[in-house]
This record gives sequence, C-alpha cells and structure tokens, in this order.
Amino acid sequence: MRVKSINHVVGLALGAAFLCAASVPGKGEPPLTEQTMKSGGQRPAEQLAMTFDSADLAFEVVPDTHVLNGVATLGFTARSPLNRLVIDLDRNLPISAIVIDGAPLARSAWSNPQGQLTITLPNPLARGDRVTARITYGGTPHVAVNAPWDDGVVWSKTPDGRTWFATTAEGYGCDLFWPCLDFPMGEPGKVTLHITVPRGLKAPSNGRLLGVDTLADGRTRWNWETKHPNTYAIALNVGPYEEISGTYKSRFGNTIPMFYWYLPGEKAQAQALFAEFAPTLDFFETMIGPYPFGDEKVGVVETPHKGMEHQTINAYGNAYAKAPEGFDWLFQHEFAHEWFGNQLTAANWDDYWLHEGFGTYMQPLYGQWREGDIRYAVMLDGERNGILNKAPIVRDRLMTEEEVYEPSKGGAGLDIYNKASWMLHTLRGLIGDKAFFDATRRIVYGRPDPKPGNFTPRFGSTREFEGIVRQVTGKDYGWFFDVYLRQAALPALTMTREGGGYRLTWTTQGKSAFPMPIDVAVDGKVQRVAMADGRGFVAAPAGAHVVVDPMARVLRSNPAIDAFQAWKAAQAKKPK
Repeated sequence: MRVKSINHVVGLALGAAFLCAASVPGKGEPPLTEQTMKSGGQRPAEQLAMTFDSADLAFEVVPDTHVLNGVATLGFTARSPLNRLVIDLDRNLPISAIVIDGAPLARSAWSNPQGQLTITLPNPLARGDRVTARITYGGTPHVAVNAPWDDGVVWSKTPDGRTWFATTAEGYGCDLFWPCLDFPMGEPGKVTLHITVPRGLKAPSNGRLLGVDTLADGRTRWNWETKHPNTYAIALNVGPYEEISGTYKSRFGNTIPMFYWYLPGEKAQAQALFAEFAPTLDFFETMIGPYPFGDEKVGVVETPHKGMEHQTINAYGNAYAKAPEGFDWLFQHEFAHEWFGNQLTAANWDDYWLHEGFGTYMQPLYGQWREGDIRYAVMLDGERNGILNKAPIVRDRLMTEEEVYEPSKGGAGLDIYNKASWMLHTLRGLIGDKAFFDATRRIVYGRPDPKPGNFTPRFGSTREFEGIVRQVTGKDYGWFFDVYLRQAALPALTMTREGGGYRLTWTTQGKSAFPMPIDVAVDGKVQRVAMADGRGFVAAPAGAHVVVDPMARVLRSNPAIDAFQAWKAAQAKKPK
C-alpha cells in the first residue's frame, strides 16, 4: 500500500515544473550557507522535542539538467508541546509545497532563509501527538569539491560516457539532499526510498529492495526500505551497474544476502572484490558479533568517489587497488562501519572516534586474524606515523562534525582514526583480549550476548564506553582515557640511570597520574614494570642492553617519529 500511495504522489508532484539548471554546476556550486555546512552541535529546542518516526523519500534524478527533485513524507511524534517544526534542508533545493496531515499550507506558513526550514503548524501538538509533513522540493544540489572529504553530489560519467551519480553527506549532513534532522540522534525509525532514474540506469540504495517499477516513458523507479539508518547513511547511487549477488551462512544461524553493484567491463575485478565479502563478514561476526543488518543485506556499490559507510550500501571507489596485506583496506574499513557507525552511532560528534577509531583498528586486527602478529604490527606502524597530536580527540561538549574533523577549526582531524586506533591497541594490551572484546561488544550492541533479533541500532558515547570498561574489568581506567582522548599530547616516558638499574617516569600534558605498566627487555628477558604511581624501576647491570616496550604495546611520545613528521612537512613545502 505504501508503494502504491507514494507512486501516485510522485507522479503528480515530480511532474510539477521545477526550474532546471541552465548549465553544469561546478565543484562547490551552488554555494552552501554556514547553517547547511553545520552538522550536529547545539540544536533548536523544537528538534529535540520530537521523535523522528519515519521518512518516505521519493527522488527524481535528472542528469540532463543536473537537477534533483524530491517529495519527503516525514512522520514525527511530539515529546513535548510543539507549535512548529524545524527541519534541516539546503535552500538550494527550494520548496514548492508543504502538506501537514493532509492539509496544504499557505506559503506564509514556512520559511527557509538559511537552510533550516521552519513550519508553523496549523494546530499545536501536545505531548504524544503525531504529525505527518509532506514536503515537495527540488533544484540544483550542491556539487562536492572533493568527495568524500567534503560533501554533496557527484555528477560523473562512466568510461563509455553514461551517467554515474552519487551522494555523500557525512560532514555537511543529510540536509544536502533531503529534509532531515541533521544531528546524530536525529535518526528516523524507518526510511522508504523511491528513486526514479533514466532508462538503462540502476539505483542501488539502502536496505531491502521492495521492487522496481518501469514507468511509461522507460524510466525506472527503485523502491527500498531500511530501518534505523544513520542520518548521513542514506545514499543515492545511479549508474549502468552490473550486479554480483550471493548469500552468506552466518555462524549465528541466519542467511545474509550479499550484493555488489559495479561498472560494466570490470567483471574480473568485481568478482575478486566480492570474494572478500564472506571472509570479512566472518571475521567481524567472530571478533565483534552478528552483522547488524542481516535481514536487509550486505551491499556495496562502486562510486565516483573514494568511499563512505552508507548503511547496507557502502560506497567503494578504491579502483581495486592491491596492497601487501592481501585485502582491500577501503572495503574493509567502510564495512567496519556497519558495526561502528551504523549499529553503534555516536550520540554526539564529540564521540566521532567511536566510528573512526574502531573502524581503523579493524584493519590491523583483520591483518592479525589473517596472517598473525607481524602483519598486525606492520599495519599499526603505518598508522602510528600519521598521529599528529594537535588537538584532543574528545572535548566533553556538544560538537559539530566539522569542529571534530577539521584541524582548521580546532579539530583532531585524522587522529580520530589513527590515534584512536592506537589507543584501542594500547587498551587491549592493558586489560587483555577477553575484557577488551567484551567491552567492545557491549558498546556496539548494548548487551554482552548479541544474537540476530535481540538488538537494534543504538547510540553510544565515550563516557558510556569508559563505564563499560570499568564494569567488565572492575577497575577505573579514567586516567587512561583522560590522557589519550582528552589531552592532545601523548604521555612521555623517561628513563634515567639510578643505582643498579633504571628509573622510569611517565609525564603527561595535564601532569595527571598515569600508572601505565610498561614492558622492558633487559638482555632479551622481558619483564613488566608496574608503574603504580607513574614511576617504576627496572634492575639492569651496567652495560646491559635495555629496550623499552619491545613489542610496541603502548602509545607514547616518540622523538624519532616527531622528527620524521617535521622532516616530511618541510619536504612538502619545498618547491617541486
């Protein structure tokens, strides 16, 4: 019934006259307002006063004029009294009509000057009341400058000249192409998508395929349904795709459909990538827990940008690159986000490292799973050289995505990937595998015993993870998280000769206690030094060969790496 109903709406609304683009928009065009470029942070009270129940999104992609038209039918429940709705939508997609609970609104009832749509309701809502808003809009969407590192749409062409289109929205947010609540906890409970594309093109998207309709003019409409999608995870992908599909028999007893959509002429490379799906899935289900969206699909689509963790339709643009670790790191990283980002979603962008730190750690962990400790160490070493320590990873306040991701705005930048990954490596060594993976499972699923059907996507935070680690270990590791997440500088370990050995001392940026135990090898014999008050002593005769942390288990300041990074920066500034 829902599909038939929306098809009627699409036929009427998307047939309306929207202004067409006169020319191909350039990268970064049309420009965005500061409001639209802001995802997360402080939100209007009206957005926090409602639950986003459902979104029925009909899109019409028009490559000839670079236009995107849409009809969004949004369902909300009031948590407290409401007189108006506040919804995020880029003003480059002007609104032509709004209907509230079946009643059309006068044009004076809404405004969207800067990209935050305000709708005055015809009747106030009491707590518990529900409302449905149908918003008809369309125009020229913002073109990404360098997707996926910034956001927008990508209008591209396949090698044989056919349309190849994609969206990315992690940084600037979902409001780039559909009306939404652009903050992490603004997830709708369910999203249904209806994507109309030109003849000969396909539109793989989120969730489960409900069916494909062929229209009278030869265009097709692709209907999808997904539950609890991350706000930036809704994705449009359009191209002349070919498809590989199969099934995976999960160790948890369920059968999971798998799909890869790729460009024509790449069958051999596509088959090789698809062959990685099942073993990668087995790794995650063994080490972390059940694939969160087994009742929908594992989906990957080739895109004209590098990649993104779009829920059940991960974007892949790594050009089938080969690597010494023997697996496609980009596919594996984006797939990791089905657990860390889509199943577990940071409640605040301040907790972004829960997505990217865990997601990055999964690559060396998979290397260890496949080949053992040496591969793990080599991959971690590559990450270590990229840690910059310019800003704390966590600030313990509401943050926008850009404030966390962009160093120019005071953010930690790539440290939410590499430094957070190394922090997790250090934590694992500190508390042991059993406690580490138990804590990881609990933050991902909200319970220690996940099985298909007994969990749903959830929100998590840094403080919650700290509490879980305290729960599973029986110890307070606040000192650990404070130093690695809330201070920019790494802890430094000094070693000075004293009596019949060496005195070891930790110092931290905040001069806080740091009782991190450390392994020391003396003439090849390794012993663990407790460092209970941040100080310890290791006996070593004069002339003994001493190596601190010989297996690199602890993330700490390293002058050699600092010098290497400074040299690289200086080399980069030299004229070519």
